[in-house]
Amino acid sequence: MEKNLLRYIWRHTRTQQIWILAIVLLSMVPYFAAFDLPKQIINGPIQGQGFESPDARAPFMAFDFTIPLTGWDLSFDGFALDRMSMLMGLSAVFLLLVIVNGLFKFYINTYKGRLGERLLRRIRYELVDRVLRFPPSTMKQVNGAEISTMVKDEVEPFGGFTGDAFVQPALLGGQASAALFFIFLQNVWLGMIAAVMVAIQVGIIPKMRRRLIDLGRQRQITARHLAGKVGEIVEGIDTIHAYDTTNFERADIAHRLGQIYRIRFELYQWKFIVKFFNNFLSQLTPFLFYSIGGYFALRGSLDVGQLVAVINAYKDLPGPLKELIDWDQARQDVQVKYEQVLEQFELPHLIEADRHGLSAVTPTFGLGPLAATNITVADGAGAKVIEGVSVKIERGETVAVIDNMGSGGEALAEAFGRLVWPLSGKVTLGENDLLELPESVTGRAITYVSASSYFFHGSLKDNLLYGLKHAPTSTVSYSGRDAANRRWEIQEAQLAGNATFDLNADWIDRRSTSIMRGFSDDLKQSVLRALDAVQLTSDVMELALHSHVDPEDNPVITERIVKMRHALREELQREGLGHIVAHFDPTAYNPEATVAENLLFAATKRSTPHEIEVAETPYVHEVLRRAGLSALLFDMGLTIAENLVEIFADLPPEHPFFQQLDRLSAEDILIYQQLLQKRKTRAGQTLTEDERRSIVRLSLHYIEPRYRFGVLTPQIMDQVVAARDLFYENLPADLRDRVERYDPHRYMAAATLRENVLFGKPSHRVPDAVANIRRIAARIMDEMGMRDSLMGLGLEFDVGSGGRRLTVTQRHKLSLARALVRRSDYYIFNRALPGLDRRVQEEIVRDVIDFLREQDNNPSVIWVLSNTSLSRLFHRVIVFDRGVVVEDGTFEALDKESGIFKSLVA
Repeated sequence: MEKNLLRYIWRHTRTQQIWILAIVLLSMVPYFAAFDLPKQIINGPIQGQGFESPDARAPFMAFDFTIPLTGWDLSFDGFALDRMSMLMGLSAVFLLLVIVNGLFKFYINTYKGRLGERLLRRIRYELVDRVLRFPPSTMKQVNGAEISTMVKDEVEPFGGFTGDAFVQPALLGGQASAALFFIFLQNVWLGMIAAVMVAIQVGIIPKMRRRLIDLGRQRQITARHLAGKVGEIVEGIDTIHAYDTTNFERADIAHRLGQIYRIRFELYQWKFIVKFFNNFLSQLTPFLFYSIGGYFALRGSLDVGQLVAVINAYKDLPGPLKELIDWDQARQDVQVKYEQVLEQFELPHLIEADRHGLSAVTPTFGLGPLAATNITVADGAGAKVIEGVSVKIERGETVAVIDNMGSGGEALAEAFGRLVWPLSGKVTLGENDLLELPESVTGRAITYVSASSYFFHGSLKDNLLYGLKHAPTSTVSYSGRDAANRRWEIQEAQLAGNATFDLNADWIDRRSTSIMRGFSDDLKQSVLRALDAVQLTSDVMELALHSHVDPEDNPVITERIVKMRHALREELQREGLGHIVAHFDPTAYNPEATVAENLLFAATKRSTPHEIEVAETPYVHEVLRRAGLSALLFDMGLTIAENLVEIFADLPPEHPFFQQLDRLSAEDILIYQQLLQKRKTRAGQTLTEDERRSIVRLSLHYIEPRYRFGVLTPQIMDQVVAARDLFYENLPADLRDRVERYDPHRYMAAATLRENVLFGKPSHRVPDAVANIRRIAARIMDEMGMRDSLMGLGLEFDVGSGGRRLTVTQRHKLSLARALVRRSDYYIFNRALPGLDRRVQEEIVRDVIDFLREQDNNPSVIWVLSNTSLSRLFHRVIVFDRGVVVEDGTFEALDKESGIFKSLVA
């Protein structure tokens, strides 16, 4: 990139700058004319110059002009007007000039803004493009939050300055020169005074502002580091809480904020010192004009109209002058910022741009062996992790890589995946150097997976298909306004040097899916088979069953869910298992549900995470009072509290018995113990309303078959059922949208899919109730052909930033599944399943290998294993020891020898 910001701006906006400079030059004509007009109005019709007699007339709009070089004479005698008509005519011209000058300013400022935004877009695109071309070694050192801050915030001033880069000094300099020249025309001495004051301001103020630039640079750097630290806190919040270092991080943030505060305070001091000095000089000049100009006017060497015109012209001089000085400061400031940004993005070894060229053509597979020839790889600290290693992987091989000591296997996998560049030697694909091949080849022929694979904010499906989005495979047909908008987007992207790819086009390359049978459902089968291979299908199904579906958005699915609900109930009855689910009945109490759930008899939801549950709102307690249940539930709650205190009071907080309590912790038990003690020791003292409600809360969340305290009497159950209609009689508006009454023939949007299917509660008395329900529901789901629909819903689950809404195990499995969906020659798995149970690891590794063996392109599998015993599943085993290959052969051959491999798998 260009080192100088002004040259960078000129190179990319030269044509537009020339055009706007021409407009600025043209705008000087009416601008200068507006200076002379007040003098004509005052001296002419107001003071009567040229109107000495009552019937005198003067020419209006007369001119005599000779065209240079041609000698042609243009003249016009004008309109003869009396004194009053001349006053109105000149005033109208003054108003016209005001409008014309305003229109010029409007056009110039609008054009400048558009020019600036276009260049800002170009710079941001170039910076992100450079991030995509950073060498792997650099990417391991950069702070993502700092880079994003630079792209988002630190380049923002460049856009505002772009429009002013050449136009502002031309416009302001022209305005200041016009005003100064006009003053000289009226009086040389006043012009000299104005010129001296201008020279002082131009000479001193910029020097005083250099300190402001230095402070601004310090502020920018410290703010960038603060953003980086906040990003680290967000990324590492789990580690911070796990190690109790929250206060250390608070101290760090406080220190950084203190540095910023000190810099900003000094910045404010200098800023207002400069402002004071500038304002003083600006006010000193009018003082000189009034005194000296008044002296000349009293002497008769300067008429009043000229003095008024001079003062009026000078009023327009400090503004452009001050803005011109501000422009110079802004120029220096943005140049410093530009240089700081370049320091982060101007790297000596960027990946060549042609390596990332767009290619919609699927590369021909079968490019030859993947080989490392005498390569040496260093880690981030510069220590060599492998040295002089040569390995060749032929097509169709399954290779296990294990380490005795060191991380040579991981380094080899990263070199094959082009995530590290060897210090010496080279990695080749067929006859070609891997680093010389475009990513359209290596990024499709080689699939690399590690435990640290990243997931983008979006759905499971988006992340699963991410590896297929190489280039647009089809165009979108736009019409009407959409077509016009698309043409405008392309034009603006071209002018800003951005890519013109259509994000709305179909980017999924269905010709490179793992399953290729020529059927339209190859993509679907690739996804489903990949999920099966990594044992993620059940997780996706669980995500679907825990999701909420709007009947208006998915009417077909919700209608079939209601049918499945009835089918499940009938099937349970047919198999004699009707007792394992307590279905919701509008006329009966459900013993497997809480008292609150029986009272509301509805699915509930929270509009925001901070809202309290519907069952704990004041309205519910008001309904209990009107239904005569408050006292009953309070007495019931006291008994529950006494039982809980008796059972749990002396147990440590980590005791497994606390796992049996859904909504209570050891701290809650202590609170209830204190409440009971207070009630016993102060018999005459009543509990507060909040204390009474906390006792009633125990009753509202009580389930008799689960806790078995024997406190839920038939009388209470009947009264709760009777109070259901009372609850809905005067339901407040804020609760009306949060509750949806149970109806066996209607889908409930407030409930999850699982709750809609079951429409009841599993029995706590039957140990295998949940397992039986799942078994029967799965069979019905298959019979009704709903599995694919539910899988589709599960695949729409939002994984969150970096996939954080998934468990660690789910992220590892999803990373593998994403790799299996795409068709490649070489699959490199670099310790892709850390921390999984050995049995699960073996099942997944076996299934993944079997899945890939079924592919007709005969791919190779290279797997750096955490569990060395799994090497028996591979044709070939490579053993590293201290960064050197010490053994390489078939599993059977190495297993017979008494080498390092034998000791590792023993």
